Amino acid sequence: MKEHIIKVPDIGEGIAEVELVAWHVKPGDAVAEDQKLAEVMTDKATVEIPSPEAGTVLALGGEVGQMLAVGAELLRLGLGGAAAAPQPAAPPAAAAPPPAPPAAAASVPAAPPPAPPPAPPPAAAPAAPPAAPPAAAAPAPAAAAPVARPAAAPVAAQPAARPAGAARAIASPSVRARAWELGIDLLGVQGSGTAGRVMQADLDAHIARGGARGASVPAAPAAAAATAPAAAAAGGVEEIKLIGMRRRIAQKMQESKRRIPHYSYVEELDAGEVEALRAQLNAQYKGQRAHLTLLPFLVRAMVLAVRECPLVNARFDDEAGVLTRYDAVHLGIATQTDAGLMVPVLRDAQARDLWSIAAEIARLAEGARAGSLTRGELTGSTLTLSSLGKLGGIVSTPVINHPEVAIVGVNRIAVRPVVRDGLIIARPLMNLSSSFDHRIVDGALAAAFVQAMRRLLEHPGLLFTG
Repeated sequence: MKEHIIKVPDIGEGIAEVELVAWHVKPGDAVAEDQKLAEVMTDKATVEIPSPEAGTVLALGGEVGQMLAVGAELLRLGLGGAAAAPQPAAPPAAAAPPPAPPAAAASVPAAPPPAPPPAPPPAAAPAAPPAAPPAAAAPAPAAAAPVARPAAAPVAAQPAARPAGAARAIASPSVRARAWELGIDLLGVQGSGTAGRVMQADLDAHIARGGARGASVPAAPAAAAATAPAAAAAGGVEEIKLIGMRRRIAQKMQESKRRIPHYSYVEELDAGEVEALRAQLNAQYKGQRAHLTLLPFLVRAMVLAVRECPLVNARFDDEAGVLTRYDAVHLGIATQTDAGLMVPVLRDAQARDLWSIAAEIARLAEGARAGSLTRGELTGSTLTLSSLGKLGGIVSTPVINHPEVAIVGVNRIAVRPVVRDGLIIARPLMNLSSSFDHRIVDGALAAAFVQAMRRLLEHPGLLFTG
C-alpha cells in the first residue's frame, strides 16, 4: 500500500506552530477527497484541514491539545489496497522512537533488552538493577502515552543537539513564557522543530526527564499520577486539560498581566441623557435602521476621546522598545462566546456612524459565537472596549489586550441617589472601569481620556460632532 504523509500546512503570517484542537477521523477510517480530517488553531482562528485525496487513515500525528510545528506530520494516509492492512501501520508515530532504545539500553538497562546478551551475567546484574528498574517501572502503570514519550526523546541525544555557539534558543513566545514560568533555560532543552526549534512537546519531554527541577522530580509526578484517579474518585475531583480556545485565552491573559504594569482608573457618569437619546432614535427609526444598544454610543465616545488623547490608541513592542500610534481606531470588542472570550475587531471605528457601528458589532458578535470569523477579523486591534451589559457589576479591572496600551470596561447602569442643587434625586449612573499600560500612559492622561468619554456621554449631542 502506498503511503501519503499529510503535513501541517503553512497558515501564513509567520505562524510557526499550531494547536491540534479536533480530530474528525481515526486510524482505519476510509476518507474521501476534501473530507475534513482535523482542526488546528492559532491566535484564536480555527482552520480546517481537508484530505487532499481519498484513502485510508493509517496513523494520526498527534493528540488533541498538542502543539504541532508547521511542516510536521499531521496524518498518514494509505492510498489503495484494503482497509484492513493499514491498521497495523497506526503505530508509525510510535515506531520512530525504537531506534533510541538500543542506545538507551546502554545507560538505562531495561529488563527486555539485556536478555539477549549474556545469559549468566543477568543473574548477577538483576541484583543491582532492581533498584533502578522499580523507579523506572513505576511510571508504567500511570499511562501508556507518558511512558512512550521519554523513550522517544533519548537522554543521551539531548546535549548533542544544541549548537555549541547558540546564544538564544529558537522558540515561540508561548514556549518562552512557559519555560520562564517553570524556570527552565531553553538552551538546555532539545528542540525537535526546524533548525532545533523548541516546541511545547519538547518542554514536556524535558520536564518528564526531570529537566525542570532535577532528576528526582520524575518520581513524584509519577506517584501523583498514579494516585490521582483514586483521589478523584473519592473526593469528586476533576482534572480538565485546557485546549484550544481556553488555552489561548489563558496564555494571552497571563502574558498580558506578566508583561504590562496595569494602572486602573474608574469614573462615574450619569447615563440618563444618552439613554433618553437612544430610546428616541430607536423609536424614530424602528424597522428602518439597526437597533441601537448603548454600545455604539460608547464606541463613538471612545473615538472622539482618542482625538483628545491620541496616545491611548497605540501598540507597544516592549522587546524592541517601540510604540506605534495609529490615526485609525481599530476597536476590539470583547465578546463572550460558548468557547470563551473572543475579541473581534471593529475596523475604522472613527469613520462610522452609530448605525454602522451597531450593524458591524452585531455581525462580528454573531460570527464570533458561530466560530466563523477569519484571522483578519480577530487581529490588529489598537484599543479595546469590554462590556458585560447587565452583568457588568459596579467596578471591574479589565486586562489589557497585549500589545495594546488601554482598555475600557463598561459596568451596568443602576439607579442610585445623587445630590443635585441641594436635593437628593434618583439617577441612572454607570461606571467606566479602565486599565492602562503605565509605561506609556501616565495617570493624568488616563484620567483625561476617561473624563472626555464621560463628558461626551453625559452630553450625547456632542457625539454627532466631528
